[in-house]
Amino acid sequence: MLTLPCRPSPAATPRTRLSPSQLQHRIDHLIEQHLPLSHLNERLTDLPQQFANPQPRNWQPIDWDAIAPEQIIGIDSDVFLAILIGTINTEAPIRGYTQASRQYLTPLDHRMAEFVGGQVNSTGQLIVPGLWEKEERRHTPALKRMYRQLSGQEPIVTPHTARPYTPTRQAEADLYRHGLHRVATEYGATCLYLWMMAHTTGALQAVLSELLIDEINHTVKFWGFGRWAFPEASLFTTGHTVFSSLREKWQNPQIQGSLIHTLRRMTQTLRWTDWSFINQAALMYTFGRVLQRFLQWQHRLTSDQLRELLGEPRTVKQP
Repeated sequence: MLTLPCRPSPAATPRTRLSPSQLQHRIDHLIEQHLPLSHLNERLTDLPQQFANPQPRNWQPIDWDAIAPEQIIGIDSDVFLAILIGTINTEAPIRGYTQASRQYLTPLDHRMAEFVGGQVNSTGQLIVPGLWEKEERRHTPALKRMYRQLSGQEPIVTPHTARPYTPTRQAEADLYRHGLHRVATEYGATCLYLWMMAHTTGALQAVLSELLIDEINHTVKFWGFGRWAFPEASLFTTGHTVFSSLREKWQNPQIQGSLIHTLRRMTQTLRWTDWSFINQAALMYTFGRVLQRFLQWQHRLTSDQLRELLGEPRTVKQP
């Protein structure tokens, strides 16, 4: 079992201090509440229904005026606000993310391509946004409103530029790399929002809960679809892809879109170096525990279940 270190947090005030054991308990409780294995299964099994009749999930009513700075606990409010800005910058270019994913997915499965990126006309112009985009594009306005409620100011936003569709002569490898990157970013968002919930209460936590539910839903769908599309993929295949990404980044430091580039950008965007040691350790603990839960869920998936759910996968060579 992973445990948090017991060094006190220099950034927390007595009013908002959380001990390592309290923080660990809050994270574990949120994981049990939001990521039970039965819930993950349900989020995957409703994918065919969302292919046929894509309807965004309704959020629970939120009392926006009830959001207040005292609902931030266990972390300095300035650091929390900086994290909100970084998250807004990352969430904002959703259209760029969805259209790149749609182009990578179209040769394999038009259903998933439309779920992610919607429908386009003969000239490639978007005519109907995908369900993923409809759900994800709610996040930036919600984050901005949280920021205004907490700070009394309008956030200064400098959105990240999404990497466009950049195919090579190896379409299968392109799709696998992009899919791995998409799963990693959705998983990362899941962990971040859950960690933020552990540092909040009241109406502020309620908003973050809606963001978290969306991200869990999308992580499961991308992850499960990837297992179906690449049934022979192994830990070695994933490791080889990650290593190739690291080597590519090393050979060309300016390249965007690699996993290492994403990790480096996120640490800068979220002002990681301003976090206390306890806050950093708590996020690493969250990443480990959430990954453990997703792997437990994945190990229960079988090829027969996936074929029954999504049909026979097209033959896709391993990258």
